[in-house]
Amino acid sequence: MCHAVNEAIFTVLRQGIATSATIMAPCPWALHAAQFLTAHPEISFGVHLTVISEWLNYRWDPLTPREKIPTLVESLGYFYTFDQMPEFLAKVNLSELETEFRAQIEWVLAQGLKPSHLDWHSLRIDTRPEISDVMLKLAREYGLALRVRGTIQIEKVQGMGLPVNDFDFLDSYLIDPQDKTSRYIELLNELPEGLSEWAVHPGIANPELLTIDPGGAQTRQADFDFLMSPQAKDAITREGITLLDYRTLQDVWMSK
Repeated sequence: MCHAVNEAIFTVLRQGIATSATIMAPCPWALHAAQFLTAHPEISFGVHLTVISEWLNYRWDPLTPREKIPTLVESLGYFYTFDQMPEFLAKVNLSELETEFRAQIEWVLAQGLKPSHLDWHSLRIDTRPEISDVMLKLAREYGLALRVRGTIQIEKVQGMGLPVNDFDFLDSYLIDPQDKTSRYIELLNELPEGLSEWAVHPGIANPELLTIDPGGAQTRQADFDFLMSPQAKDAITREGITLLDYRTLQDVWMSK
């Protein structure tokens, strides 16, 4: 997404409790992330399928030529913003969506990288479950695992004998940034048995990030502080929580 987010993620992967990350191929700092992952093949990562560009003044556009995917771009040729998502979801052509998703996976593979899974950026796909089917198709084709959301989709994929998270993933943007570390520790103490996923968004609240995302920079800084905190490491040890990455799931997906 940007340098401030990349550097935060690099740090929490090497020194904090984060076990996995995802790369956004259409974004300006994707090459920077790819270079880091090339230098650190031990780190698990996925492809963060991206067709929403949420800020008015910091935009990204598709890897596919725009004329081939007209329902994915607005009048200026960029992906739709977060506020425009209802319009996007109402009109998007699934064949065009698959084309762009495939281009992003292929871009990652062309860097010589070996992703473990697919997930998605910002999309509120509850109203279009067929988008999940597109992702499932691509995950199976490319030998990747898939993040799954919602009880219906979770039960569907588990019914295929494929491991996924047992509960909807936690989105850190829905946690109050005030005293966030304490709230995360409470959630770790209350973590249910089974496979859980937390989608946490670390960032360094420097001038770059404050300019791009003034409303979210402190949320990202709070996530970074938690992932680096001794309290988080202590809670994981105390509660007997096993940290995994998607490679564990991918091994099973590839065998089915």
